[in-house]
Amino acid sequence: MSAIFDAYILIVSLCWIGLVLVNVMPLAKRPKASPANPRYRPRTLVIVPCKGTDIELEKNLASLMGGSHDVVAVVDSAGDPAMRAIRRAKVSNIVSSSKCTGCSGKVRAIATAIERMRGYDVYVVSDSDVRNTPDGISALVAPLADRGVGVSTSWQYIKPVGGFWSKVKHVWGFVGNGLMESELTRFAWGGAMAFRRDLLDKRSMQRFKGSVSDDIAITRTVKLKGLKIAYVPNSSLCVLADDDFVSFTEWANRETALSLMGNTRLFRIGALFYGAQMLLTVSGIMLSVLAGYLYLLLLVPAAISIARTYSRSGRRDMEIALITFIMPFIYFSNLMSGRMMRSIVWRGNEYRLR
Repeated sequence: MSAIFDAYILIVSLCWIGLVLVNVMPLAKRPKASPANPRYRPRTLVIVPCKGTDIELEKNLASLMGGSHDVVAVVDSAGDPAMRAIRRAKVSNIVSSSKCTGCSGKVRAIATAIERMRGYDVYVVSDSDVRNTPDGISALVAPLADRGVGVSTSWQYIKPVGGFWSKVKHVWGFVGNGLMESELTRFAWGGAMAFRRDLLDKRSMQRFKGSVSDDIAITRTVKLKGLKIAYVPNSSLCVLADDDFVSFTEWANRETALSLMGNTRLFRIGALFYGAQMLLTVSGIMLSVLAGYLYLLLLVPAAISIARTYSRSGRRDMEIALITFIMPFIYFSNLMSGRMMRSIVWRGNEYRLR
């Protein structure tokens, strides 16, 4: 029995050391924004695929106006419910018409805008639920002055405007910050990404038009061409959340399934990382009760995670701390569910995952 307990303590200790290092290292090496090149002034089009209504859609669209770029909203039909907000925000709009097989409505919308509005050097994609700023668009475009950069992307700050599950979504979103800060797991996030016109040449456009996820398609295209993904931290990039348990679970499982489809290594990395976090959490609580309070030190990685969430969140209350504490269990559940999903429902349409 003693040998088994010693082996267990060894495994727990290794998990503790690994998680402390993983949690501390990103704090010492945060990515820096690319320096602006005043001579780089590409003609830029911001593409906003719209379907249905989002929280404060009109304000989201209006937040993109006023810069040196043009903005176009793309809808499935002239009768789409989003048209009311689009007209009020005085945003130009077109109806999605690109022919593609197996693609999502968002991919079709982006392809339509690129094919019909060719006179631009850079295309920016912004989700309709994202609140951005003209300065944020300029910062997103700036890294493309480097021809070695294929796509520039940012990440969302999810602002809870509802109850408990909207706060869970708020904390859940910070996993993306960690993915973006590491070049190993960085990807092009379709909520805010910019790329030059020549990225989607004829062959790449055909691959793009056969994709369910614009994020995955652009990320793969960039990697196939041996280009880099630039990450631009943007604290003003906001998404409002008013979720209940059902809507949060559907969203989190769908986002996880798409991420796993785009990067198969994420499942192994995530299962190992969150499995170790769960082991330490359970062990820290049980051993401190059964063997001594010294084992509360096993919860140090959880405390570091809470501190980092406080730093990113701007909210410092016990509910956020509690959610961060149990988040590894939620992430692990999403990983298992996302791994088994063969299709997703997205804006009312069902898509097969390949």
